Amino acid sequence: METKRPGDTASKKITRRDALKLAGAGGIGLLLGVSGASGLNRLVHNSTAAEIQTAASPADGVIPFYGKHQSGIITPMQDFICMGAFDLTSASLEDVRKLFQSWTSAAARLCQGRGVDEEIPNPHLPPADTGESAGLAPMKTTITFGLGASFFDERYGLASKRPEALIELPRFNSDEIRKEWSGGDVVVQVCANDPQVAFHALRNLARIARGKAVLRWLQDGFQRTGAADPSGSTPRNLMGFKDGTGNPNVSAPEAADEIVWAQSADGPAWMAGGSYMIMRRIRMRIEVWDRSSLDEQEVTFGRQRHSGAPIGKAGEFEELDLNRTDGKGNPVIAANSHVALAHLDGKVKILRRGYSYSSGMDMKTGQLDAGLLFICFNRDPRKQFVPMQQKLAAADRLNEYITHVGSGLYACLPGAREGGYIGDTLF
Repeated sequence: METKRPGDTASKKITRRDALKLAGAGGIGLLLGVSGASGLNRLVHNSTAAEIQTAASPADGVIPFYGKHQSGIITPMQDFICMGAFDLTSASLEDVRKLFQSWTSAAARLCQGRGVDEEIPNPHLPPADTGESAGLAPMKTTITFGLGASFFDERYGLASKRPEALIELPRFNSDEIRKEWSGGDVVVQVCANDPQVAFHALRNLARIARGKAVLRWLQDGFQRTGAADPSGSTPRNLMGFKDGTGNPNVSAPEAADEIVWAQSADGPAWMAGGSYMIMRRIRMRIEVWDRSSLDEQEVTFGRQRHSGAPIGKAGEFEELDLNRTDGKGNPVIAANSHVALAHLDGKVKILRRGYSYSSGMDMKTGQLDAGLLFICFNRDPRKQFVPMQQKLAAADRLNEYITHVGSGLYACLPGAREGGYIGDTLF
């Protein structure tokens, strides 16, 4: 018989913020989301915390590391991210296996708010854990691992196990991809409701990897916190527009299976229960955007800045009507607006998980180095992300104000069962 703890919310209605976060706090296509608004409204009004357990847990609670699927994919978005990619330096597959075993053990502890190992103080040796999160709550930490295409080169004899869906992404129009912000053998996404907790986790995983892997790139990100917006309204990106209106609702297992999770029939068998992650570091030309008129900004997105509603509609979650015209026969929502192009036929969906980033100033130009750390998950990028991004790259009005400078596609492994480790289905 289950014993209720003080503050147990299992019988309470989830908040609007919880439901929005459950949807991934994503957005139209690559910035604002396009699908599932009506389903989201039903989720907001009809779901209970007993139906969606993680949505109503405290902001400082624990999200289990072990399970059928990795957490940090359909998990409601936390407030902060610390994400990095590693290049493996050992030529031994056994070393790589041991690294994943060590990472798994450490990640499970970190998600519980513990150090990476049991501490046995010895003044003559470095501490087992770096210590900056000592005394801090778990803060709903999730740690998600993925493998890049380069992991499956000839070093480890795993080339035949590379999934067909783990392609080299094509070059899209207006890409200015930089090597230092792209690729990597292994990617690690750490999300938490505290930036120090998130950084601590990735720092210690990097420390464990010494001698076997080195960091290739690292990026922090953020969204507005629950404390800053207790009402739980949709977060805004650095362009000032609501970012998370129409991400697909994947709370139902059948929806998640269709959009997110790789299936056994998709091949290979070891990827069943995993997903494919796309990372795009999108730099915003903030100074140019800030000089644009409000009308130009809204036409660019196809949404109203203040309310988030589609142009011509009153409510944020109203359905798009791309066939609606004004008195002169012109589309109310421009055909080359971000929302119109990202919508495609309304059937192509991705689950996005985007965070804003600010990396100081570009010393060459004197402009802000800031934008969007775009992350999305899909069952097959060849059928979901790639066709969507090709259409956006070809004609999106937003391209005048953004540049894709980093890129990566990763096979996010299935979850690990207790007693196993991340990657054991592959190794």
